[in-house]
Amino acid sequence: MKKLFNHLKFRFYQIFRIFNLDMRISLPFLLVFVVLMTVKLPSYHYYPALFFMAALVFHCSRKDIPFLKKVFEKSWRAVIVLESALIYTVLLLGNIHYKVEEAGLCFYILIVLFAFFFPKTKIDPALKWNFIPDDLFEWKTFLRKNTWVSVMGYGIVLMSSYHPGFLIVVGLFLIDFISDIYEPYESKEMLEMYFKKLSLQEKLRKNALFFNALLLPVDVLFLIINPYDSLYLLYYSTFMNLYFLLIITRKYKLYHYKEKRSYYNISVYLEYIFYSITVIPALFVLKNQLKNAKKNIRTYVGD
Repeated sequence: MKKLFNHLKFRFYQIFRIFNLDMRISLPFLLVFVVLMTVKLPSYHYYPALFFMAALVFHCSRKDIPFLKKVFEKSWRAVIVLESALIYTVLLLGNIHYKVEEAGLCFYILIVLFAFFFPKTKIDPALKWNFIPDDLFEWKTFLRKNTWVSVMGYGIVLMSSYHPGFLIVVGLFLIDFISDIYEPYESKEMLEMYFKKLSLQEKLRKNALFFNALLLPVDVLFLIINPYDSLYLLYYSTFMNLYFLLIITRKYKLYHYKEKRSYYNISVYLEYIFYSITVIPALFVLKNQLKNAKKNIRTYVGD
């Protein structure tokens, strides 16, 4: 029991240590956490499903199973269940609008199954995302490295279509992950080969088409559930696309073959959110970044 208590205390302290080291994690997390605690849903039955999905995403993204097996030789499965159940309970009972009912209690039975279903240390090598074109190499690389988290995260994005407020909150969380996709720089040789075949405008078009294809099911579900909020959806799509294009053009505006990444951080996140929310400033910034990105690319590729 003492070992378990020390482990849970370690987990608690670990949360604050991660937040202090990486504001990119802490700010979106706190934003989503506050919304989950305060949002009012149309029915009590929505809360258990939503919070169970949050616990499931945590469970599918964990990589500490070998550590737990070593520390808790005989009870490691119980620790897995306990950690997920605590996350689910904090979310469930912390919401100011939720009242305990049967559906919420039933999901604890599913959490018990986490002890027998957990992520492997290595992703199935057959899952290579080969259907994604090579022109979208950033997406293919990201999905290969983050397959299960991406799949579970996309499920949450689909669920966000039920309510305008939840849609925008999940959107704010989503664009932070989108920024990670375009943070690493490709090699100078790869950049030269890529832009001899395609222009920057074509890259933006292909990536924007793929991005909007991912958002299309969300848009359709939103229109079905909220048919009178189509203008809200139009603004949401405009905001998401502006931020998306700003991130890509920023990458190539700053690209340098001696650097490995574009050093995306919380200040960039907040700055681009402001530009995208206000729309007009984003158009001017996008035009300027596009011009500078083309100029930078020409230094490596030529005219």
